[in-house]
Amino acid sequence: MIEIKDLKFDKNGLIPAIVINAATKKVLMLAYMNEQSLKISIEKELTCFWSRSRQELWLKGETSGNYQHIVSIKTDCDKDTLLVSVVPDGPACHLGTESCFENDVFVSNDKGEFSYEALIKLIEGRKTERKEGSYTTYLFDKGLDKILKKVGEESTEVIIAAKAEDKKETVYEIADLAYHVMVLMIEAGISLDDITKELASRHVIDHKVKQEKMTD
Repeated sequence: MIEIKDLKFDKNGLIPAIVINAATKKVLMLAYMNEQSLKISIEKELTCFWSRSRQELWLKGETSGNYQHIVSIKTDCDKDTLLVSVVPDGPACHLGTESCFENDVFVSNDKGEFSYEALIKLIEGRKTERKEGSYTTYLFDKGLDKILKKVGEESTEVIIAAKAEDKKETVYEIADLAYHVMVLMIEAGISLDDITKELASRHVIDHKVKQEKMTD
Protein backbone atom coordinates (compact mmCIF):
# COMPACT_ATOMS: atom_id res chain seq x y z
CA MET A 1 0.00 0.00 0.00
CA ILE A 2 1.43 3.36 -1.09
CA GLU A 3 1.42 6.10 1.56
CA ILE A 4 0.55 9.72 0.81
CA LYS A 5 4.08 10.83 1.69
CA ASP A 6 5.41 8.61 -1.10
CA LEU A 7 3.37 10.38 -3.79
CA LYS A 8 5.05 12.99 -6.00
CA PHE A 9 3.15 16.28 -5.82
CA ASP A 10 4.23 19.03 -8.23
CA LYS A 11 5.88 22.32 -7.23
CA ASN A 12 2.45 23.72 -6.33
CA GLY A 13 1.72 20.76 -4.08
CA LEU A 14 -0.77 19.24 -6.52
CA ILE A 15 -1.23 15.85 -8.15
CA PRO A 16 -3.59 15.14 -11.10
CA ALA A 17 -6.50 12.81 -10.33
CA ILE A 18 -8.22 10.96 -13.17
CA VAL A 19 -11.72 9.94 -12.06
CA ILE A 20 -13.39 6.90 -13.64
CA ASN A 21 -16.74 5.16 -13.16
CA ALA A 22 -16.04 2.01 -11.13
CA ALA A 23 -18.63 -0.01 -13.03
CA THR A 24 -18.14 1.11 -16.63
CA LYS A 25 -14.48 2.25 -16.40
CA LYS A 26 -15.48 5.38 -18.34
CA VAL A 27 -13.29 8.43 -17.68
CA LEU A 28 -15.45 11.03 -15.94
CA MET A 29 -13.12 13.94 -15.25
CA LEU A 30 -9.62 15.20 -14.53
CA ALA A 31 -9.03 17.32 -11.45
CA TYR A 32 -6.25 18.03 -8.97
CA MET A 33 -5.70 17.09 -5.36
CA ASN A 34 -3.28 18.38 -2.75
CA GLU A 35 -2.28 16.45 0.35
CA GLN A 36 -5.18 17.87 2.37
CA SER A 37 -7.86 17.14 -0.21
CA LEU A 38 -6.52 13.61 -0.69
CA LYS A 39 -6.72 12.98 3.05
CA ILE A 40 -10.30 14.30 3.11
CA SER A 41 -11.16 12.09 0.13
CA ILE A 42 -9.87 9.01 1.92
CA GLU A 43 -11.51 9.95 5.22
CA LYS A 44 -14.94 10.70 3.74
CA GLU A 45 -14.68 8.21 0.84
CA LEU A 46 -15.89 11.09 -1.35
CA THR A 47 -13.81 12.93 -3.94
CA CYS A 48 -12.40 16.21 -2.71
CA PHE A 49 -10.21 18.32 -4.97
CA TRP A 50 -8.20 21.52 -4.92
CA SER A 51 -9.72 24.17 -7.18
CA ARG A 52 -6.88 25.91 -8.99
CA SER A 53 -9.16 28.73 -10.16
CA ARG A 54 -10.72 29.45 -6.76
CA GLN A 55 -7.70 28.41 -4.73
CA GLU A 56 -9.78 26.42 -2.28
CA LEU A 57 -10.85 22.90 -1.38
CA TRP A 58 -13.73 21.53 -3.43
CA LEU A 59 -15.84 18.58 -2.24
CA LYS A 60 -17.41 17.27 -5.43
CA GLY A 61 -21.22 17.27 -5.10
CA GLU A 62 -21.38 19.60 -2.10
CA THR A 63 -23.56 22.08 -4.02
CA SER A 64 -24.88 19.93 -6.89
CA GLY A 65 -25.57 16.72 -4.98
CA ASN A 66 -23.50 14.80 -7.55
CA TYR A 67 -21.19 13.17 -5.04
CA GLN A 68 -18.61 10.63 -6.14
CA HIS A 69 -18.27 7.69 -3.73
CA ILE A 70 -14.72 6.37 -3.84
CA VAL A 71 -14.14 2.67 -4.46
CA SER A 72 -10.37 2.85 -4.78
CA ILE A 73 -7.46 5.20 -5.39
CA LYS A 74 -4.44 3.98 -7.29
CA THR A 75 -1.25 5.69 -8.42
CA ASP A 76 0.85 5.12 -11.52
CA CYS A 77 4.37 3.69 -11.64
CA ASP A 78 5.90 7.15 -11.21
CA LYS A 79 3.58 7.96 -8.30
CA ASP A 80 2.75 11.35 -9.82
CA THR A 81 -0.83 10.69 -11.00
CA LEU A 82 -3.89 9.26 -9.26
CA LEU A 83 -6.61 7.04 -10.71
CA VAL A 84 -9.78 7.41 -8.63
CA SER A 85 -12.49 4.81 -9.16
CA VAL A 86 -15.93 6.01 -8.03
CA VAL A 87 -19.64 5.31 -7.93
CA PRO A 88 -21.16 8.64 -9.04
CA ASP A 89 -24.46 10.01 -7.78
CA GLY A 90 -24.92 12.03 -10.96
CA PRO A 91 -23.14 13.79 -13.83
CA ALA A 92 -19.45 14.56 -13.40
CA CYS A 93 -19.45 17.58 -15.70
CA HIS A 94 -20.82 21.01 -14.74
CA LEU A 95 -22.60 20.98 -18.13
CA GLY A 96 -24.76 18.10 -16.91
CA THR A 97 -23.13 15.32 -18.93
CA GLU A 98 -21.98 12.03 -17.43
CA SER A 99 -18.36 12.77 -18.33
CA CYS A 100 -16.33 15.89 -19.03
CA PHE A 101 -14.91 14.01 -22.02
CA GLU A 102 -17.83 14.01 -24.47
CA ASN A 103 -16.37 16.01 -27.38
CA ASP A 104 -14.57 14.01 -30.07
CA VAL A 105 -11.35 15.42 -31.51
CA PHE A 106 -10.67 12.34 -33.67
CA VAL A 107 -12.43 9.02 -34.19
CA SER A 108 -10.95 6.31 -36.41
CA ASN A 109 -13.27 5.02 -39.11
CA ASP A 110 -12.12 1.43 -38.74
CA LYS A 111 -11.15 1.19 -35.08
CA GLY A 112 -14.23 2.57 -33.34
CA GLU A 113 -14.64 1.38 -29.77
CA PHE A 114 -17.80 -0.49 -28.77
CA SER A 115 -19.50 0.52 -25.56
CA TYR A 116 -22.86 -0.24 -24.00
CA GLU A 117 -23.32 3.49 -23.51
CA ALA A 118 -22.93 4.15 -27.24
CA LEU A 119 -25.28 1.30 -28.14
CA ILE A 120 -28.00 2.44 -25.76
CA LYS A 121 -27.69 6.00 -27.09
CA LEU A 122 -28.18 4.64 -30.60
CA ILE A 123 -31.27 2.74 -29.42
CA GLU A 124 -32.58 5.88 -27.72
CA GLY A 125 -32.11 7.73 -31.01
CA ARG A 126 -34.20 5.15 -32.84
CA LYS A 127 -37.03 5.71 -30.36
CA THR A 128 -37.00 9.49 -30.69
CA GLU A 129 -36.23 9.83 -34.40
CA ARG A 130 -37.81 6.60 -35.70
CA LYS A 131 -35.44 6.06 -38.63
CA GLU A 132 -37.31 4.38 -41.47
CA GLY A 133 -36.23 0.81 -42.23
CA SER A 134 -34.55 0.32 -38.83
CA TYR A 135 -35.36 -2.91 -36.97
CA THR A 136 -35.09 -1.02 -33.68
CA THR A 137 -37.59 1.55 -34.93
CA TYR A 138 -39.87 -1.33 -35.93
CA LEU A 139 -39.79 -2.68 -32.38
CA PHE A 140 -40.67 0.70 -30.89
CA ASP A 141 -43.46 1.15 -33.45
CA LYS A 142 -44.96 -2.21 -32.48
CA GLY A 143 -44.77 -1.33 -28.79
CA LEU A 144 -44.17 -3.05 -25.46
CA ASP A 145 -45.92 -6.35 -26.20
CA LYS A 146 -43.74 -6.97 -29.27
CA ILE A 147 -40.57 -6.05 -27.36
CA LEU A 148 -41.49 -8.37 -24.51
CA LYS A 149 -42.23 -11.17 -26.97
CA LYS A 150 -38.77 -10.77 -28.49
CA VAL A 151 -37.12 -10.78 -25.05
CA GLY A 152 -38.95 -14.03 -24.28
CA GLU A 153 -37.96 -15.60 -27.61
CA GLU A 154 -34.31 -14.63 -27.21
CA SER A 155 -34.26 -15.96 -23.63
CA THR A 156 -35.46 -19.30 -24.94
CA GLU A 157 -32.79 -19.30 -27.66
CA VAL A 158 -30.11 -18.71 -25.00
CA ILE A 159 -31.39 -21.66 -22.98
CA ILE A 160 -31.43 -23.97 -26.03
CA ALA A 161 -27.90 -22.99 -27.08
CA ALA A 162 -26.53 -23.31 -23.54
CA LYS A 163 -28.22 -26.68 -23.05
CA ALA A 164 -26.54 -27.90 -26.24
CA GLU A 165 -23.22 -26.71 -24.79
CA ASP A 166 -22.59 -24.71 -27.96
CA LYS A 167 -20.46 -21.81 -26.75
CA LYS A 168 -20.38 -19.86 -30.02
CA GLU A 169 -24.14 -20.07 -30.46
CA THR A 170 -24.72 -19.23 -26.79
CA VAL A 171 -22.59 -16.09 -27.11
CA TYR A 172 -24.54 -15.12 -30.25
CA GLU A 173 -27.90 -15.61 -28.55
CA ILE A 174 -26.85 -13.78 -25.37
CA ALA A 175 -25.84 -10.82 -27.54
CA ASP A 176 -29.30 -10.90 -29.17
CA LEU A 177 -30.93 -11.07 -25.74
CA ALA A 178 -28.81 -8.21 -24.42
CA TYR A 179 -29.80 -6.01 -27.35
CA HIS A 180 -33.53 -6.70 -26.93
CA VAL A 181 -33.29 -6.15 -23.16
CA MET A 182 -31.72 -2.75 -23.87
CA VAL A 183 -34.60 -1.91 -26.21
CA LEU A 184 -36.93 -2.86 -23.34
CA MET A 185 -34.94 -0.65 -20.98
CA ILE A 186 -35.41 2.38 -23.25
CA GLU A 187 -39.11 1.62 -23.68
CA ALA A 188 -39.48 1.36 -19.88
CA GLY A 189 -37.35 4.44 -19.10
CA ILE A 190 -34.60 2.42 -17.42
CA SER A 191 -30.99 3.61 -17.76
CA LEU A 192 -27.70 1.74 -17.60
CA ASP A 193 -27.00 3.71 -14.43
CA ASP A 194 -30.17 2.27 -12.85
CA ILE A 195 -28.95 -1.25 -13.53
CA THR A 196 -25.41 -0.46 -12.42
CA LYS A 197 -26.62 0.90 -9.08
CA GLU A 198 -28.84 -2.13 -8.52
CA LEU A 199 -26.01 -4.55 -9.26
CA ALA A 200 -23.64 -2.55 -7.04
CA SER A 201 -26.11 -2.76 -4.15
CA ARG A 202 -26.40 -6.51 -4.60
CA HIS A 203 -22.61 -6.84 -4.62
CA VAL A 204 -22.47 -5.17 -1.20
CA ILE A 205 -25.22 -7.43 0.12
CA ASP A 206 -23.51 -10.53 -1.28
CA HIS A 207 -20.24 -9.47 0.35
CA LYS A 208 -21.97 -9.07 3.71
CA VAL A 209 -23.61 -12.50 3.40
CA LYS A 210 -20.24 -14.08 2.65
CA GLN A 211 -18.73 -12.33 5.67
CA GLU A 212 -21.55 -13.59 7.89
CA LYS A 213 -21.07 -17.16 6.69
CA MET A 214 -17.35 -16.95 7.38
CA THR A 215 -18.00 -15.92 10.96
CA ASP A 216 -20.65 -18.61 11.64
